[in-house]
Amino acid sequence: MQNKSLDFWVGLFVLLGAAALLFLALRVGNMSSFSLNNSYAVTTKFDNIGGLKPRAAVKSAGVVVGRVGSIQFDDKTFQAQVTLQMDSRYQFPKDSSAKILTSGLLGEQYIGIEPGGDVNNLVAGDKIKMTQSAIVLENLISQFLFSKAADGKEENK
Repeated sequence: MQNKSLDFWVGLFVLLGAAALLFLALRVGNMSSFSLNNSYAVTTKFDNIGGLKPRAAVKSAGVVVGRVGSIQFDDKTFQAQVTLQMDSRYQFPKDSSAKILTSGLLGEQYIGIEPGGDVNNLVAGDKIKMTQSAIVLENLISQFLFSKAADGKEENK
């Protein structure tokens, strides 16, 4: 009898551990934020998306207002086309802008939406035209080094 009781508690402990691992895996994989709210799709194009991934957050004023739905390459404009699944609770003017931002210095990338001033709001199928691509750290470092090298050559003359 005592053996069955011990088996029950061990089994319960294993199930709780498995549930905790599943929860942790969903949090790390950014999958725990499934929403039952209605959403509308908006597309936008960027010259460089950096490390942006599907399911990345779309934020405005620090609040998550949607998720990146899909990322594709447009072979006509040679840009990345990003589909945003915006929560229908949040409406943005048609002239809003989107830019790719980074959480912290080397953190994950997300899309920031800055509202415009248009009286009409974005609806499903609309495109955000004003965009700012991701800032690539390697490009910034190389620009800094090249400018310092150019400054050094001018001083030697």
